[in-house]
Amino acid sequence: MHLFGSDDVELALSRVGELLAAEGVTFAVVVVGGAALNLLGIVTRTTTDVDILAFARHRQGAHPDVHSLSEPPTPLPEPLLRAAQNVARDMGLDADWLNSGPALQWRAGLPPGLDARIEWQRYGGLWVGIVARYDLVFFKLFAAADSEGASSVHYQDLLALAPTPAELADAAVWVSTQDAAPEFAQILREVVAQVTRDLDYA
Repeated sequence: MHLFGSDDVELALSRVGELLAAEGVTFAVVVVGGAALNLLGIVTRTTTDVDILAFARHRQGAHPDVHSLSEPPTPLPEPLLRAAQNVARDMGLDADWLNSGPALQWRAGLPPGLDARIEWQRYGGLWVGIVARYDLVFFKLFAAADSEGASSVHYQDLLALAPTPAELADAAVWVSTQDAAPEFAQILREVVAQVTRDLDYA
């Protein structure tokens, strides 16, 4: 089973939060990708997983500290991993549907100011921070330039985000720091030009 739309994503996260609360433990995670787009209502589409970009510190009953983001551990902490695997079994999801795949992004750096723009939601023992639309433009532009171009789901997600020319320019500056290869710079320029045409900015 895949997760379709925000209802499925929220159901899976809620069940994880319920299991964590039953154990008396709490985690705060930040998510990106298709799950974040669904939760923000930007798209309604199928996704196979929920990508954890970061963990955050938190105190019992308190809101997570937005300035305490850290790279997610691999593997995930045992209570969180156990809860996710139980939900995977009950909902028929992939075993690694909740994963820290985006952790590699920490090596190249995150968009500046990302932490202050995160939108937090609580599901029992699980705080979920959703990367803001502005920052999703950065990540999706990078993914679109790093994939098969305009036919990719990343490019279609980028169009759904409808970045303004200023947002697209900001994102392009950051994406250009992620890969120093000259051929990547050319691909990035082509993707930006295509977005500009498709969104009729010219």
